[in-house]
Amino acid sequence: MEKFFNIKCRYSGLKPHVVVLVATVRALKMHGGGPTVTAGTPLPKEYIEENLALLEAGCSNMRKQVENAQLFGVPVVVAVNAFNIDTKAELDLICKLAKAAGAFDAVHCSHWAAGGTGAVDLARAVQKAADLPSSFKFLYDIELPIVDKIRIIAQKIYGADDIELLPEAQHKVDLYSKQENHFWSILVAQW
Repeated sequence: MEKFFNIKCRYSGLKPHVVVLVATVRALKMHGGGPTVTAGTPLPKEYIEENLALLEAGCSNMRKQVENAQLFGVPVVVAVNAFNIDTKAELDLICKLAKAAGAFDAVHCSHWAAGGTGAVDLARAVQKAADLPSSFKFLYDIELPIVDKIRIIAQKIYGADDIELLPEAQHKVDLYSKQENHFWSILVAQW
């Protein structure tokens, strides 16, 4: 999302109106410290039995993703893909925590099983969010030095205190900065 917003949208002129963040009970339980899932083996009981504490611990990841989207001024709709082993209490907890984190809405979805009818509530929520006036903004000013852009992304998106560049990375930053300055000087001279 960060790269799409800061790079693709900047150069294409796209202005997103809504972020759809997809969540599942299983993925959030994994983020909460659940055991490893291995292909070809039965799911551990933590994923097939209700476990609200594990789920709530994993919702910290979802909360950070909602916060990240809000840094760009874009409302978030959380699409909670509901599977047959998920309980209503688990699905409701995700929706409650998503809204508490600042999501515009959070809805249960079952389109994997019910087709389009399983995503009607999601479509309505996305439409309502998209109808709001766009407050989309970039995370950093394009004119900032490369190191400052990296620092802003590291601090705001990833929660870093600061950045430290290894000599090889610093060399590349210096090289790219010179190339960027050269590009702009040629462009200005042609005008």
